[in-house]
Amino acid sequence: MAEITLLDGGMGQELIHRAGDRPTPLWSTQVMMDMPGIVQSVHEDYYRAGASVATTNTYAIHRDRLRGASNHYAVDGAEMPNIEDKFEALHDAALTEACAARDAVGSGRIAGSIGPLGASYRADLHPDHDTAVPLYREVAGLIGPRVDVLLCETVASLDAARSALVGALAAEKPVWISVTIDDEDGTLLRSGEKVADLAAILKDGAAAALANCSAPEAMPAALEQLAKAGLPFGAYGNGFTMITKAFLEGGTTAGDLRARQDMGPENYADHAMSWVDMGATILGGCCETGPAHIAEIARRLREAEHRIV
Repeated sequence: MAEITLLDGGMGQELIHRAGDRPTPLWSTQVMMDMPGIVQSVHEDYYRAGASVATTNTYAIHRDRLRGASNHYAVDGAEMPNIEDKFEALHDAALTEACAARDAVGSGRIAGSIGPLGASYRADLHPDHDTAVPLYREVAGLIGPRVDVLLCETVASLDAARSALVGALAAEKPVWISVTIDDEDGTLLRSGEKVADLAAILKDGAAAALANCSAPEAMPAALEQLAKAGLPFGAYGNGFTMITKAFLEGGTTAGDLRARQDMGPENYADHAMSWVDMGATILGGCCETGPAHIAEIARRLREAEHRIV
């Protein structure tokens, strides 16, 4: 049987649910600022559910987002203040909570999350390569010394993948590249480019090829292409409604996304186990998946005599 790395589930939506508030433009970062300790509790719950890796709450801690330049995910037209001066302190806070959770449960690895510059899903808002690389490098340099792997998530285009990889490799830690794919055609990135074309970029130093923040139904088509890169591969999908063209064009907000009623722990685990059957060795959950989803995947993996590592 296979050795499977089991990632955690979604952090941002889980924090929003636990905080009981509508999301702000700062999303999970705001909750971490307002409620110290809540991020650690989420990490601990995922570890105890069976996850072997905790993903830091650093996804949205980019300078452009902190200075209010990226409000695509604002709710009801909300604006945000400029808090770029908290850039380093917020990274430290997120890392401290992840490390505390690992120490509390006594084991586990930590993946340092690096989200996309600009906005999630929006390849058109991502800066050019020469602008992006030093920004990714700065984040990787801050979090790299305290994590086991750097996880560049929700990468929407080939250019973004290249920039994130080059920037993150400077921290001299394994770099996993995880792309977000078209919910209706898993062979395509959100940019419309082919997932198959990612292999030429990944060969320049990536340690794993993943797909995330997309519909579980789209993952098999993406995994078929990611497997061709010759790296460990896997997926962690969304449990919320599909990303529509209107959302991508900025006509709606993150507050309009809702949890799918047909994607509870059992159904989601069905999808995840099918990815294992395809050879995936890295699994987890993304937005609107929680500890119960990870617990069910862990149970299924053990039942199938796979080993969680």
